[in-house]
Amino acid sequence: MAIEWKYVSDGVDWEELSALYRAAPLGDKNAEHLRKVFSNSMFVCFVYEDTKLVAVGRALADGCDCSYLCDIAVLPSYQGTGLGKQVVSHLVEASRGHKKIILYAVPGKEPFYRKFGFLRMKTAMALFENQQQQLERGYLSQA
Repeated sequence: MAIEWKYVSDGVDWEELSALYRAAPLGDKNAEHLRKVFSNSMFVCFVYEDTKLVAVGRALADGCDCSYLCDIAVLPSYQGTGLGKQVVSHLVEASRGHKKIILYAVPGKEPFYRKFGFLRMKTAMALFENQQQQLERGYLSQA
C-alpha cells in the first residue's frame, strides 16, 4: 500500500472528495462547496493510496486563538487501519499554539477523539442550516 500525504489543495479532484464523504458516510457535500471550504482552511490533509483519495481532514484556524477540526473522513474500506488517527494527529499537531482546538464528532464517535485528549464542552451551542435534521441525527439537544 503506497500511501501519499498532501497538505495543500492543489490538484484535488473535488468530485472524488464529494464521493468520499458520501461513502464515509458523512453526508452529501457538493464538489464546489468542498473546494471553497478547503480553500478557506488553514490546515488540510489529503491521504492517497496510489492515486485514490482514501482519507481527508481540515482545520479552520485563525493562527492564534482557535482551530476547529472538521470534515475528517476515511473511506469505509480503510477505516480501522489507523489513517483516521493519523489525520487527526496531523491536524492537532498543525494546530498547536492555538489557545483552543475544537471539533464536533459524529454522535457515538466521541471515544475516538478522547484518545487525543478532547473533552466534552458544557457550553458549546450551534445554529445549523437544518436544526431539525441535526436534532434527529443527535448533534443537537434542546436540554
